[in-house]
Amino acid sequence: MQETITILGYIQQMEHLNNKYLTGKCLVATPFIDDERFVDTLVYICSHGKDGAMGFIVNRKLKDFSFADLAVKMPLNPNLNLDSMFLYQGGPIEKIRGFVLHSSEYFKQGTLKIDNNIAVSSSLDVLTDIAYGIGPENNLIALGYSGWEPLQLEKELIHNQWLVVDAHKDLLFNTPDELKWERALDETKIDFNRYINITGYA
Repeated sequence: MQETITILGYIQQMEHLNNKYLTGKCLVATPFIDDERFVDTLVYICSHGKDGAMGFIVNRKLKDFSFADLAVKMPLNPNLNLDSMFLYQGGPIEKIRGFVLHSSEYFKQGTLKIDNNIAVSSSLDVLTDIAYGIGPENNLIALGYSGWEPLQLEKELIHNQWLVVDAHKDLLFNTPDELKWERALDETKIDFNRYINITGYA
């Protein structure tokens, strides 16, 4: 008999361990996701509570706009070769607004510390520091963000559209983007060959 997995039960366990809901966790899109913008995505959740949720897609590079392009527009005269530094499509909301997800040893005014390891900044200072090589040790620069209205994410979880895994620096910053979703899926320990959608589809 195939194993039935209820994501609601898994989320209840996670919330029992973390009274901040899913803040600081990663969402892994499942084959049941009904929004094509999030197919095969890994999303880091910066904030989740009664007012909704907010996070960033961390495995989709922008193909036609790089950090070097952004630095020129700021403008800067960076000490580093920025051609190999990428920008990410953080989500479909406010697509021209920049955010930096980064390791928490870097902290300035306007930085929000998510947990002991990860923080997020949205000021020009962090982009300037990155350009000059004095920014956070690990960073991911995103344009736009992903957002959920109150209870919207909970409903998507109940309908098995997302799985939840712990976020860690190796997954966010050191894993190749093309492997992040697959590795995060592996961390769920769920075999999709035995996965049954609770709505009745095998």
